[in-house]
Amino acid sequence: MAYLPYVSVVVPAYNAEDTLDACLESLLGLHYPAERVQLIFVDNGSTDATPAMLQEHQPDIRVLHERRRGPAAARNAGLAVADGEIVAFTDADCIVEEEWLRNIVSPLEGQPTRAVGGLILATRPCNWVERFGERIHDHRSSIEQLDPPYVSGANWATPRSPLGDRSFDESLRRCSDVDLAYRLFQAGYSFLFQPGAVVYHRNERSLRGLLREGCLHGFYSVEARKKHRKLLEDRGHRGISWGAYARVISSLINAIRGREAAASVCESVFFGGKALGRVTGSLRFRHLGL
Repeated sequence: MAYLPYVSVVVPAYNAEDTLDACLESLLGLHYPAERVQLIFVDNGSTDATPAMLQEHQPDIRVLHERRRGPAAARNAGLAVADGEIVAFTDADCIVEEEWLRNIVSPLEGQPTRAVGGLILATRPCNWVERFGERIHDHRSSIEQLDPPYVSGANWATPRSPLGDRSFDESLRRCSDVDLAYRLFQAGYSFLFQPGAVVYHRNERSLRGLLREGCLHGFYSVEARKKHRKLLEDRGHRGISWGAYARVISSLINAIRGREAAASVCESVFFGGKALGRVTGSLRFRHLGL
């Protein structure tokens, strides 16, 4: 018999009017027993049509309003009312495949201390910048190759009951999913990549947007690294990491030489922005997290 637990799906939404309809349609069209799914959308103080759009879909979904800004606060609001034995997360700028929920919960059967992350692809059709975003949101890498591993709030699931005091840190404007993953890892959780659990994410479409994304990643990663300094040091991350800077130089050389020019340009822009963000983040958070 297929494992079909009762699942609460939590979706934070902030000024999401451009992507919300597609997200809602995909979640309401899941190949999963409707009586076994609780869809929780959390409006995070939107100023566009998002609240009205969500209201139109009640009672098929539960709508919450959380004024404390940031995905951590929105996800915690959803967790507070979640009834499912499993909680799954995605974002309002994502579209889930019909089998997404079945596939992401299946590895959790009999695994009370496991977190599962699925495959994150660019929304189709996509340009070359959006396609590069799949490398930024590569769950296989973050779960199977990085130490410690982490999962993204755009596509993951875990049993709800143990979360409790291990919910999202609302002091972190970004990287709260990474922070929670690190805390779960230290609590003995295992992490598994599930390629069959697919969501399509609205990635940045322009080099300018990609540069901004890199800056934000770099800036806020310093705060998370500072919080988990001991864990990272224990896992071999010591002192200044020059990897991002070396990668920028390597990507620039490849772009000049015409080797995979599109990807090399994107790498140069994103990792250049990330390096700049880490410098400013190190100053802001008083931590040499380069």
